Amino acid sequence: MSTIIDMRSDTVTRPSDKMRAAMAGAEVGDDVYGDDPTVNELQEFAADLLGHEACLFMPTGTQSNLVALLTHCQRGDEYIVGADAHTYKYEGGGAAALGGIQPQTVPFGVDGNIDLADVKSVLKEDDVHFARSRLLCLENSQHGRVQPVSSMLSARTFTQQHGLQLHLDGARMANAAVKLGVSLKDIAQHFDSVSLCLSKGLGAPVGSLLFGDKAFIAQALRWRKMTGGGMRQAGILAAAGKIALTDGVARLHEDHQNADYLATQLASVKGLVVRSGWTQTNMVWLDFEQDCGAALSAKAKECNILLSAYGNTCRLVTHCDVGRGELERVISVISDFFEDDSQV
Repeated sequence: MSTIIDMRSDTVTRPSDKMRAAMAGAEVGDDVYGDDPTVNELQEFAADLLGHEACLFMPTGTQSNLVALLTHCQRGDEYIVGADAHTYKYEGGGAAALGGIQPQTVPFGVDGNIDLADVKSVLKEDDVHFARSRLLCLENSQHGRVQPVSSMLSARTFTQQHGLQLHLDGARMANAAVKLGVSLKDIAQHFDSVSLCLSKGLGAPVGSLLFGDKAFIAQALRWRKMTGGGMRQAGILAAAGKIALTDGVARLHEDHQNADYLATQLASVKGLVVRSGWTQTNMVWLDFEQDCGAALSAKAKECNILLSAYGNTCRLVTHCDVGRGELERVISVISDFFEDDSQV
């Protein structure tokens, strides 16, 4: 039986042999007491890498974003966010349920950016009838689409003018930095807080990082504990995170090249369209003429390929466990599916 190829997400990666060795040999302590030397080393290294005063190791990206929102906002406050953003749509409504923080959505543009004029239009006056506008949340990349440094600079200027804090859901910020040809610091330095996921394209098995100034991280530490994110001998996980920030970032361009190759090869398949302008990092988005996503997923699964295809769309994500050989199998299965008139 052929090896399973998983294209659903870059969250499915397995730790490298180098990561496993580092995890097995990691020096550990109790991180809730602040005594884990490997966690402390990771936090110091990462803070310097992204140009922030401090960093906090978190179990997940969802918790990292939640803790950021809880730290920035009080109950009855409002955060402004894209209508299809992860912090709003895919994190269980945690900010509202656990923090009493109201989301105010604005639309994403076709480039995955937020128009600051739309943000300005929803800002609340200082009036007892309204929630208090406190925070603007951005996302880079957004469904694989990358926002340039200039747009982040504009957002920084805007929030300073309007008394807002600025948070970046940078789950795949490393992909954005590689695409732009800039450092992580070039992106992160414009935000009051940043979350960066280690367990997506960077290949670590677990973990996310939250960045901010020392006062912000001190408050975030309380929220991490309160929301159940305090871990004990977490250096075993942090050891993999350090490699993710070095080796993991260094190889991301390979995923981008593979995504470009995949998009190019599928562009000629009748019955589907490769979404124009969306293959910027490690994601390829397909739209189908027919509502056949479930059928495509089922057929691919028969061939030991896992896809995120639903309705008339599909997202294919390249990562460190998928090489050109695996891509050829994926291309063949998808092409054969659409060439078979009985399938669509």
